[in-house]
Amino acid sequence: MFRGSSIAKIDAKGRFKMPSDFRRVLEESWGRDVFLTSIQGDVALLYPLPVWEGIEGRLMSLPASDRSRQRYLQRVSYFGQQSTLDGQGRLVVSPVLREAADLSGEIVVCGSADHLQVWNRDRFLKRLADEPFTDEDFADLAEKGI
Repeated sequence: MFRGSSIAKIDAKGRFKMPSDFRRVLEESWGRDVFLTSIQGDVALLYPLPVWEGIEGRLMSLPASDRSRQRYLQRVSYFGQQSTLDGQGRLVVSPVLREAADLSGEIVVCGSADHLQVWNRDRFLKRLADEPFTDEDFADLAEKGI
């Protein structure tokens, strides 16, 4: 399970080095193959390939005519790229996704249970400021037993 966050950097070739704690979890639990994508282009979503294949399986159980399925697949395919960690633990972010999510310079890699979120650091900090965790959020989670 991916927990916590780490700062990393995108290099001139569009690569980032997977933070060591996340790399260890990825390799021990799922292997080195990943699917890196986005839905809205604001954040990169990094799925271990077996996790992504499970999502694909659930999507394929929906009718091909399902509009939500079609829109979702269009977006994840446009931004998506299957990849493998190189020997130094680096991944290349496709130019399409790099540009859309503004992934350059410092990035934040955040654990999200079975996948990772990769954010432009400034965009992430702005999101935290613009969308604070509220008392209503606490109440909502309490109602759900958390």
